[in-house]
Amino acid sequence: MELLCPAGSMIQLKTALHYGADAVYGGMKQYGLRAFAGNFSESELAEAVHLCHEQGKRFYLTLNIFPFDDQMDGLVACARKAKEIGVDAAIVSDLGAIVTLRKEVPDLTIHVSTQASICNSAAIRHLAALGCSRVILAREVSLERMREIRRQIPEDMELECFIHGAACMAWSGRCLLSAELAGRSGNQGACAQSCRWKYAVMEEKRPGEYLPVAEDMNGTYIFSARDLNLMPYLPDLEEAGISSLKIEGRMKTEYYTAVVTLAYRKALDRLARGGRRAFEEALPQAMEELECASHRLSDTGFLFETPRNPGGAEGFHQSREYVARACEKTEADAEAVFELKNRFYQGDALELMTPEGIKKVTAPVIRRLKTGELLETFGVAGEKIALQLGEAVEPGDILRGPVRNHRQ
Repeated sequence: MELLCPAGSMIQLKTALHYGADAVYGGMKQYGLRAFAGNFSESELAEAVHLCHEQGKRFYLTLNIFPFDDQMDGLVACARKAKEIGVDAAIVSDLGAIVTLRKEVPDLTIHVSTQASICNSAAIRHLAALGCSRVILAREVSLERMREIRRQIPEDMELECFIHGAACMAWSGRCLLSAELAGRSGNQGACAQSCRWKYAVMEEKRPGEYLPVAEDMNGTYIFSARDLNLMPYLPDLEEAGISSLKIEGRMKTEYYTAVVTLAYRKALDRLARGGRRAFEEALPQAMEELECASHRLSDTGFLFETPRNPGGAEGFHQSREYVARACEKTEADAEAVFELKNRFYQGDALELMTPEGIKKVTAPVIRRLKTGELLETFGVAGEKIALQLGEAVEPGDILRGPVRNHRQ
């Protein structure tokens, strides 16, 4: 199965490739459903596609807004330029956009977005007849229904599904809440995540008296879905005929991308080499690794028909903190240069994240490159530091440490 990872920006793309993505997906400056991700200009898209193809990986462009008539010409022009650049497919939601692109850019491979809410084989057969090569199933499709859909559609039609990340409280993400409350339409890529806000009800004759609908000690979050985590069910998805496994997160950090990509890469490799039994032996470690990146409480979404109640007000959780990113290739006996992200201290027990796995290291004295001074701690994000770790380092490797409140 293809491991498909988010690329909201160039650094996120490079991180996903470094830690084992088979393909990435990202948007240009317009016509995608993550308007506030970094996204790619034409020149950046050309560089991104080149980097992917250089490594034998693929780049899928998100053109998945629901366009109005006055946006269609621009969307077509964007798709035409993307095809010239060499993207491997465009991810499209709207039926009119699909039909138009098949006519105007006939050589462009089209993947049908999850926003299209495709949840039955009849729809997929029609999309196959239109020349689409892949459908990203609606998140509401259960595992059993995936199996049945696979049996009833053409063999060459690929199926993709989301396996990890934030989930939306609306059907396949087609929400109007943000447009109404914040003037920012999620269907145009500008969602304000209004579902994560705190809500109450107010009785008409008691203005200003807010009554919670459901409450815990932190408040009321009745629309906020739990995150998705399908790591334990990768063998089942493979047996169901899923071709591509998609990680949500174009608005997340490169650290999040690194942790989740590496965890799923190792799990999929274990499954491919040793089958279900080998995968299950490695599963506890994989699940523990996913706790290292910031996330909400998670569940299996609709995979087994019914998700859990809304996520509540527990906020985000993670067990490791992003400390620094390696800037250049360094042998084990040399100082490695890192870009600092968060403060740490000499003697801290750290972990070096590499594509091969996690290596435990002890933080040595820190050398600040700008001044050459030796320090026991440093906390200026973005500055370059040098560390003698005793481990070989590649550009993009990440140092992380325990989460804590930093001393001043």
